[in-house]
Amino acid sequence: MSIAPPVDAKAVTGSPSPVVSHPTNIRWRMLMLLTLINMLPSLGKISMGVTAKSIQSEFSLTNAKMGWILGAFALGYALLQVPAGWAADHFGPKKVLTVAIVWYSLWLAAMAIAPRFSGMGWLGIVGLFCLIRFFVGAGEGFTPPNSARVVGSWMSTKKLALGMSFTTLGVGAGGALTPVFIAWMTQRWGWRVSFLVCGLIGLLVSAIWGCYSTNRPEEHPRINAAELALIGPPTGGGARVRNLANSPTPWKRLLSSVSTWALLLSYMCRAYAMFFFDTWFFIYLTKFRGLTILKGGIWASTPYLAVLLFSPFGGLVSDFAVNRLGRRRGRQAAIWLGMACSGILVWIGCHSANNTVAILLVASAAGFNMFANVTWWATCIDLAPNFAASLSGLMNMCGGIAGIIAPVLTAYIATSFGWTAALDFITVLCVVSCLLWFLVNAEKRLEQPIQFGEQNDKLIS
Repeated sequence: MSIAPPVDAKAVTGSPSPVVSHPTNIRWRMLMLLTLINMLPSLGKISMGVTAKSIQSEFSLTNAKMGWILGAFALGYALLQVPAGWAADHFGPKKVLTVAIVWYSLWLAAMAIAPRFSGMGWLGIVGLFCLIRFFVGAGEGFTPPNSARVVGSWMSTKKLALGMSFTTLGVGAGGALTPVFIAWMTQRWGWRVSFLVCGLIGLLVSAIWGCYSTNRPEEHPRINAAELALIGPPTGGGARVRNLANSPTPWKRLLSSVSTWALLLSYMCRAYAMFFFDTWFFIYLTKFRGLTILKGGIWASTPYLAVLLFSPFGGLVSDFAVNRLGRRRGRQAAIWLGMACSGILVWIGCHSANNTVAILLVASAAGFNMFANVTWWATCIDLAPNFAASLSGLMNMCGGIAGIIAPVLTAYIATSFGWTAALDFITVLCVVSCLLWFLVNAEKRLEQPIQFGEQNDKLIS
């Protein structure tokens, strides 16, 4: 039996056979760069906690005054969340993040020269530190909602939580490196040098982001059609991202939803717990657990090492649960697992007499906190894909409000009732955050569908 020769596609059609190109990997490079950007806020948040003891000693500041300085960061962080989200949706994260990083890097460096001007005005050193910390927080507040915008544009709908885990990966890496880095520099050259170096690092990263990034995948000069096909249609419609938004953010629809309010309140509970690690954890280790400054700096990195390990699994578990249980139950299951484990570990750890066991358990609680965190952000994209930055900015503003409360309230509880009671309160908040998620339905989209061929978006009436 003879075998027919192969058909020449060019002879039949008059044109050569199409060449199937391999997809580029620009989306993964963008997410890696996003990880680097999310490492930077640790320089602003954690550096003050690590240098707090040196600053307190130099300027004879009480715990209460230090609490206000730490809380000033969270105030600026909270107030700018909604404008940051709106800016991301309307102007794009390329320009917005570049400007924001430059802004807070310069203010970080300003911490080093602030004492020279403390006697020149009515603010005094405490007021001046509070003002600078406010501006640092305001700039760093642009990072999370812009990150959600990037993930919503560059990841497929089936991998949103995985995409958001790159941001928490950055938080974990930054948090793990920053305490050791800042403690080493503070001990070797003093706390002023550490803030100058942090500012220079931020300026370098802003230049890299501004040169390489684009707002949308199709704008990137190095991406090919095969990768665009893998990314798939945008989460908001059948054509690639309509936004940078031409229509106003549907605040009325968003704020009339029970899901939105449960999302916001539960995120406040989660954020309060995490702000403990960003502000008072180093002092908890040195004052309550009796560690030296250098050992405290090393052990203060353990929560962020846990975040580094746990957060990618949080994204994978959340997306897996959505594929198996549906978007509503899948997102709920990921939250319940992460926050329940976090609360239990905090409670067991703070009651342990052994320092090593206690620190490792409480640090693991931070890892499970951020394991769950990616699901909050992925749910913002689920609920309002074309306005994910606006909704996530609102959510993170609530987290910032918790950050204002956390340093002050933690100081009050620790002073009045002891550090164990302060951590017990965190356990209670973890339980409350779990319960609130019974009211969150990630399946019901909270925006009008964009009519580019996709007609079956679920809407909430």
